[in-house]
Amino acid sequence: MSAPRVRTSEPRAAEKRNVGTEPLRRQAGPLLHSFKRPQLSQTVRNNTYDDPMTRIIELCHQFPHGITDQVIQNEMPHIEAQQRAVAINRLLSMGQLDLLRSNTGLLYRIKDSQNAGKMKGSDNQEKLVYQIIEDAGNKGIWSRDIRYKSNLPLTEINKILKNLESKKLIKAVKSVAASKKKVYMLYNLQPDRSVTGGAWYSDQDFESEFVEVLNQQCFKFLQSKAETARESKQNPMIQRNSSFASSHEVWKYICELGISKVELSMEDIETILNTLIYDGKVEMTIIAAKEGTVGSVDGHMKLYRAVNPIIPPTGLVRAPCGLCPVFDDCHEGGEISPSNCIYMTEWLEF
Repeated sequence: MSAPRVRTSEPRAAEKRNVGTEPLRRQAGPLLHSFKRPQLSQTVRNNTYDDPMTRIIELCHQFPHGITDQVIQNEMPHIEAQQRAVAINRLLSMGQLDLLRSNTGLLYRIKDSQNAGKMKGSDNQEKLVYQIIEDAGNKGIWSRDIRYKSNLPLTEINKILKNLESKKLIKAVKSVAASKKKVYMLYNLQPDRSVTGGAWYSDQDFESEFVEVLNQQCFKFLQSKAETARESKQNPMIQRNSSFASSHEVWKYICELGISKVELSMEDIETILNTLIYDGKVEMTIIAAKEGTVGSVDGHMKLYRAVNPIIPPTGLVRAPCGLCPVFDDCHEGGEISPSNCIYMTEWLEF
């Protein structure tokens, strides 16, 4: 006889159903909560970007080189074009943005706090001209190029330039490349040597006597170096190697002489040494040098030594035009011409 079957009571079944559905309720809680999150984050984002000026400043910080109207439009699609224009004009009038012109159109760039104080009270055209001059750096820019980049009339540009000069924000510098033209740069900048001519020019006049004195002294130093090497009575290879001097040694010798009123750089001395090479009085070699060695550049060092040709070259070989480094710039009426070329004069006297 089989055991009687026990029927499950109704409360027992309900309890079982409650036990089975409780985990699902706990799982549904986070899901329901996650569905509400996008609505909250969207609300926060709209509140953050409701102010177009704040958003434009944020974009300018993200892109320090400047942003275009297209970038602003893409990042702020919910803002109408008129609202964007009002925000940009307000930022420009407040001096927080710089207005630049590029090949792709207008650029808006965050303004430096120092420059913002200098240009306080200036209109947009004056700010644009100032920014163009600032971008030119210490090489300066001609008024013709300012007109091309700003699309302003020449009379307006001349008026703005005079106003900026009176405020001592910019200055006009005469260039040795074109004596009748002036380039404009920021007032506190030191002009590049390509503008002033470096140590070889004084008030746009080439100091030929000064260059000649430096030429003689550099060659004298290398000659004494070679003479000391010969007097050492060592083998020829050691004598040859010890006759070389680095450009830093020559520069130090010239500085100790005190014959220059202006501060000379190693690059200036190497320019003088190059003229000696073109004259056939000096030869140069380049060797590898340890990093940090005085006078080395990128792991290399230039060495110079005086040479004496065994057989004097013929007159035709000594023709200066064949080896002249500025042959392409030499023409009648220019800064370099056959009529004032000292090399040509010496060759004709030979």
